[in-house]
Amino acid sequence: MTLEILTFSLGPLDNNTYLLVDTATNQAVIVDPTFDSHRIAEIILDRRIDLTQIWLTHAHFDHIAGAKLFSQFREPPLPIGIHPDDLELYRSGGGAGLFGIQMPEMPQPSLFFEHGQILQVGEEEIEVRHTPGHSRGHVIFYAAQANAAIVGDLIFQNAVGRTDLPGGSSTQLLKSIYQQVLSLPPETRLLPGHGPETTVQEEADNNPYLN
Repeated sequence: MTLEILTFSLGPLDNNTYLLVDTATNQAVIVDPTFDSHRIAEIILDRRIDLTQIWLTHAHFDHIAGAKLFSQFREPPLPIGIHPDDLELYRSGGGAGLFGIQMPEMPQPSLFFEHGQILQVGEEEIEVRHTPGHSRGHVIFYAAQANAAIVGDLIFQNAVGRTDLPGGSSTQLLKSIYQQVLSLPPETRLLPGHGPETTVQEEADNNPYLN
């Protein structure tokens, strides 16, 4: 297993941004770049990591705020990946206006995720799972060889994502968790968009929203 997953808690909402590095090739992708992501950019440059793509679990503003910075790492701009059902949310600023936050004009995505799609980080394979509920186009990224899933704002340690924002649905959210998260091996690490990591087993046993 050569996939290194680096976690950075950044910005005013303590977002977790993840840098996935295939240590065999030094190629990497960044997942959910948020505010203050220049700290990650410095590490990428210092380690001479070959950043190839930007992946978004969903399009809320705090998960896309750093996408413009990383898209400019090379010419032509790095591809930004998103599920098509969140494109409208992305293009409208990720709901930032609801919180009185002004977002800059964002580069347009050019990579569109589908459920069951297999993505590459160097030589490593990552599975996309469509998990609507927190937003219409929410996805998670499952790295079977690394025994980890990046789950965005779908599920947290002993909590679940909010469903009161436009496009949210508590029914869909719980269905996504049961079908796409709890179906993973019990020891799978769950890496959420905020807060500490957990496991499938821990949430199946202890999450009050699932029992």
